Amino acid sequence: MTTTTEIADKIAAEQNLSKAQARAIVENVFKQISDAACSGAETSIPGFGKFKVKNTPAREGRNPSTGASINIAASKKLTFAPAKAVKDAMNG
Repeated sequence: MTTTTEIADKIAAEQNLSKAQARAIVENVFKQISDAACSGAETSIPGFGKFKVKNTPAREGRNPSTGASINIAASKKLTFAPAKAVKDAMNG
């Protein structure tokens, strides 16, 4: 697993920035993606992928321990679809 700090450290070394500057940039990128998702917008990063908001409709489910029916509220989720270049790099 790679952390935000590790990403920022690598960027700082490669771009001749301080670790604090690189961390601020990385955190801001994630904040912008999050803000876009909260407003329902898609974020497309060419060559990397797309972050999309998907709506999950309300549905009926079952409590696994009792078997009783329960109502599951509608919700939103953030999905990521990698670009072809990323898929190809991962799969050799």
